[in-house]
Amino acid sequence: MLTDIERLTDAQFLRLFQAKRFLVTGATGNVGRHVVNELLENGYLVRALTRDARRANLPAGVEVVEGDLTRTETFERALAGVAGMHLITIGGDDYTPLDNGAEIVQLARWEGVQRICVLSDGRTGSVEAAVEASDLEWTILQPVDLMSNTLGWIKSIRSSNVVREPYGSMARTLIHEADVAAVAARILSHGGHARKTLKLTGCEVLTIPDKIKAISAATGKPIRYVEVSEEHTRQSMRELGIGEDVIDYVVAWNSNPPPEGRAVTGNVQQVIGRPPRRFSHWVKEHAPLFM
Repeated sequence: MLTDIERLTDAQFLRLFQAKRFLVTGATGNVGRHVVNELLENGYLVRALTRDARRANLPAGVEVVEGDLTRTETFERALAGVAGMHLITIGGDDYTPLDNGAEIVQLARWEGVQRICVLSDGRTGSVEAAVEASDLEWTILQPVDLMSNTLGWIKSIRSSNVVREPYGSMARTLIHEADVAAVAARILSHGGHARKTLKLTGCEVLTIPDKIKAISAATGKPIRYVEVSEEHTRQSMRELGIGEDVIDYVVAWNSNPPPEGRAVTGNVQQVIGRPPRRFSHWVKEHAPLFM
């Protein structure tokens, strides 16, 4: 019986042999899964770093390697033979920034990594500081607000058709996580935008009621918005095990977004050559989850 490799034509084998390999950290996350898919679909070899390979559920052809970003020694082998790395800046479920950025970047240099694309939440932590001080080809991506954050409303919408959030009148930009991934994959594979920080947004600025209206239209559910206090939000985050420093950051950003959080940029189209997706597109993809 022929193996998959033996079935390849000479041209296919040559492309496989010459393909670059990229490491995707946070590969099972909302953005990371799309980065994996983008790279695979464009013919690149993908190695995915995850803390639990048994639960990764990644596409066939992905090399899944277990490792923990908070413990540099656990993923040294994952960097071997890698041309570029998609690097996240948090290392756990509590959204705490990594404190070993210098070690990660130094390890990447030792292993011959040439290019790093950092997915940052806007805070300047150890990862951002380390890549900016390095001689590597780096780009920092700062998506202002991911559409996937709306998935936090699933429970309340499914149970009572209600969304409870503060600051409902505050309009913000947001971006489809697949568009962030497309930008990351393009920069990793083709270069460009080296030593730059790119603010990434979608093509529209929306309030919470605007988003609820789109979900209602896609699901046919009469969803109500109930504005709650800041302390209600803080307590809800505490119950999820999120630390006070992270809570302070999230509350401050949502209550008074910086200028880049309220204005559309053209960075997505500049990198990938097409406009970013609208929120209504995201909602149609995810409508069953709210039903």
